[in-house]
Amino acid sequence: MSWKNELPDELWRKILEIGIKASNFTFKDLCCVSICSRRLHRLSNEDLLWSHLISVDFPNQTSSSSSAKSLYKIRFEREKERKLWAHKRAVLRKESQVSEHLRKLREIEVRLREERNKLNSALLELSNLHKVSQASVALNVWQPEVVRGRQKQMVEQCVVPVESRVHALDMEVKLCNQQLQVFDKAYRDEKRRLDTAKEELKSMKYHPLRDYTLSSTENQENRKKRKKLKNMHQLS
Repeated sequence: MSWKNELPDELWRKILEIGIKASNFTFKDLCCVSICSRRLHRLSNEDLLWSHLISVDFPNQTSSSSSAKSLYKIRFEREKERKLWAHKRAVLRKESQVSEHLRKLREIEVRLREERNKLNSALLELSNLHKVSQASVALNVWQPEVVRGRQKQMVEQCVVPVESRVHALDMEVKLCNQQLQVFDKAYRDEKRRLDTAKEELKSMKYHPLRDYTLSSTENQENRKKRKKLKNMHQLS
C-alpha cells in the first residue's frame, strides 16, 4: 500500500492548509496536486482549501454564496484583467518616458551643435585677429613691399579694436567650452536614463502580468502634470 493512502484525509487537509497559510502553496500547486490521484483531486477541490487561498490571495474581497473554487476563479480572472490593463497603462507611460528622453536628447544635440558652431566661429575670428595683431606689429619693421602691402591691407580691413575684441573672444571661447562640458554631461545623463527606460520597457513587455500599480511618488507626479496641463488650458 502506498504511503499516501495510509495518511487519513484530515492529515492531508492539514498539510495542504498549512502550505496555503504559509503562502508557500499557490493555486497552481493545488491544481497540480489535484491530478496526482483521485483522492487528492477530491481533497484539493474542497471549499475549505480554496477559501484559505482566497483569504491569502484576495484578502480584501467580500464573501459570496458561490463555491470557493468558482469564486477564486472569478476573482483571479478579474485580477488578471486588472493587471493586464495596469500593464498597458504602464507600457504607455514608459513609452511616453522614452519619447520624452529622446526629445530631450535631440534638444541637447541641437544645443551642442549650436555651441560648437559658436566656438568654431569664435576660434576662427580669434585666429584672424591674432593675424591682424601680428601684421600690425610687423608694419613697424622693414619688409618687402608686397608683404608689407598685404599686412597693411589686413590691418586696414579690421574695423574693431583688436585687443578688446580678442579679450571678449577669449572669454567667449572659455564660456563655450564650459557650456559644452555641461551639455556633454547632460547628454550622457539623459542617454543613460533613456537606456534605463528602454530596458524597463523591454522588461514590461516581457512580463505582462506583473503588478504595475503606480507608486505614491508616481501618483503625485501624475497629479502635478495633470494640474499643470489643466492650468495651461485655463490660461489659453
